[in-house]
Amino acid sequence: MFPSRVLRSLCSLDEAGERTLEMAVRRMGLSARAHDRILKVARTIADLDNKEEIKTENLAEAIQYRSLDRESWAG
Repeated sequence: MFPSRVLRSLCSLDEAGERTLEMAVRRMGLSARAHDRILKVARTIADLDNKEEIKTENLAEAIQYRSLDRESWAG
């Protein structure tokens, strides 16, 4: 498990990615822990796509998985 500071250096986002993630955190009422989990999933998605950087579409996919996970626990 990485400290948040290390995780954010390994999972750096561009400005659009930062805005996208912050908007999702606010709208979905996510915790800092959920924020970090989304970053980890987005990094994995980018790795599977052989991308050096996390793209906004990788982040959007990770957020979508998180929203699906929340729905499965609510139902």
